[in-house]
Amino acid sequence: MMAQFHLVSFFLVVGPREEIVYLPCIYRSTEILKPDYLATVDVDPKSPTYSQVIHRLPMPNLRDELHHSGWNACSSCFGDASKTRNRLILPSLISSRIYVVDVGTNPRAPKMQKMVEPVDLFWKCGLANPHTSHCLGSGQIMISCMGDPAGNGKGGFVLLDGETFEVLGNWEHPGEAAPFGYDFWYQPRHNVMISTEWGAPKALVNGFDPAHVKEGLYGSSLHVWDWTTHRKLQTLDLGEDGAIPLEVRFLHDPSATEGYVGCALKSTVFRFYKTPKGDWAAEKVISVPSKKSVSPDTFLLYLSPVCLITDILISLDDRFLYFSNWLHGDIRQYDITDRRNPRLVGQVFLGGSLVTDGPVKILEDPENQPQPRPRIIQGKRIPGSPQMLQLSLDGRRLYVTTSLFSGWDKQFYPDMIREGSVMMQIDVDTVNGGLSLNENFLVDFGKEPDGPALAHELRYPGGDCTSDIWL
Repeated sequence: MMAQFHLVSFFLVVGPREEIVYLPCIYRSTEILKPDYLATVDVDPKSPTYSQVIHRLPMPNLRDELHHSGWNACSSCFGDASKTRNRLILPSLISSRIYVVDVGTNPRAPKMQKMVEPVDLFWKCGLANPHTSHCLGSGQIMISCMGDPAGNGKGGFVLLDGETFEVLGNWEHPGEAAPFGYDFWYQPRHNVMISTEWGAPKALVNGFDPAHVKEGLYGSSLHVWDWTTHRKLQTLDLGEDGAIPLEVRFLHDPSATEGYVGCALKSTVFRFYKTPKGDWAAEKVISVPSKKSVSPDTFLLYLSPVCLITDILISLDDRFLYFSNWLHGDIRQYDITDRRNPRLVGQVFLGGSLVTDGPVKILEDPENQPQPRPRIIQGKRIPGSPQMLQLSLDGRRLYVTTSLFSGWDKQFYPDMIREGSVMMQIDVDTVNGGLSLNENFLVDFGKEPDGPALAHELRYPGGDCTSDIWL
């Protein structure tokens, strides 16, 4: 069995409570000349090292920008006794290296197994800036890329051998890469894969310039691919309201023909779905209202109406959708039982750019919410804002980190560069909906041995709701 859990009728989650999580920690845009590393954090409340980093695996190079991670095997390999989830794949968004980490020999103390050099991606695939990694039912590993070796946008896909981790080549056909790349999710039962777009790596590497949007250096489309033939079938232009579509999630039920994507720049969520004709379409189903504000900081004033949706996930029972608003500073929980009409049922503020003692003053809020106060946990004021999310298998605990991407962290939240990011835990009401902060849990990456670090995406050793795809 690939996962340490499985779904019963896709509504009951069976599996053990999480005890440790892995997450990459980044130094690239800080003043600290140390390699990024993989942190192992103890999340077992019965453990004497609860909410502490218990192991650190440094990478052998500097300035990689570790970002997302994936597995050598997952639920898509279910039933294949030869496959074991024991290697974590760590693509480096800026250096274009790919690290393979052994988490099977000692899950609490991972060790390096292999490094794939950038030249293999450059020469064999004409790609760079690897982002999302998914294992395939074939045993291969597929990684989406955001650019070409020159830093231009190019949304192609690299295939790795699942045993040797050698680069095999491109998944897509020659000349069919998308203009931009970022995330992807596939559903073999319906012979489809959906990919998204961020922007050109050389435009976004050190921060966000609104002029680059007008210059066409950021994306606004979903791409629909034939999973069997690897041909691109459709491009769904989401328009201005769908600018910068990032994380994409199918419903977990493999019979479902729909899912959601969070679009950062206009603070929207689109639902994509298969039409009765057999093609695919998308519709906007959530729009976070803009806030009217004033600020002496002209850059923040320009962006203050934007909440910047940066991560989304769907609970394993397909009932709730969660997303983070990285600028406004809140996490939202929506009941998606009615797929076309999500209903807001939970919200919690954890920092952000709109705090009462910050540079932005809210004049008018369509949601009539008070301007949030700074969030302090165990005596520490939270720098930055909620960003990456991971949900426990039973849906009762939502883990969150605050770093988006080191170049943007430095631009939007310079205090987080100085003080490090944090990892928090949110308690979830799975009956009526609702989110509340667990004040007893905090991992402060500002206290790391080599200096404040930026922690990003979270992974459970046994699989989770953003890495596993059921066939």
